[in-house]
Parts: sequence; C-alpha cells; structure tokens
Amino acid sequence: MSQTRKRIRQIASFEDRLAAEANRLREQAKTLQPGVRREELIRKARQAETAAHISEWLSSSSSAQPK
Repeated sequence: MSQTRKRIRQIASFEDRLAAEANRLREQAKTLQPGVRREELIRKARQAETAAHISEWLSSSSSAQPK
C-alpha cells in the first residue's frame, strides 16, 4: 500500500520566504540579551539572506557572476 503525500502550493517565492524568515529571526534576536542564542539567530538570519541571494542568482536568466 502506498501513501500519498500532501502537496502544498506555495504562494510566495522561495526567495521571499527566505527573506521573511531572516526578518523574523532578526526581530526575535532583538528581543534577546547578548549571548549565544542571540548570535545563533543572527547567524541563521544571515544564512537565510545568503541562500536567497544564491537562489536568485541561480535562477536569473543571465549567467553573470555576482559582484
């Protein structure tokens, strides 16, 4: 017996969702006092922004490298 997987149609683009996640993480980090947890959230926000830029670059029509 095979299981069917529920598919979810995304409304926002992948880049938009990553940018929103980065903003959410930065806002959450603002509420914390300096420490390890705050730095983790800031690092994850930077990673999400970088992933959005890379995805945008890869999906662009031109093959030019980013500057």
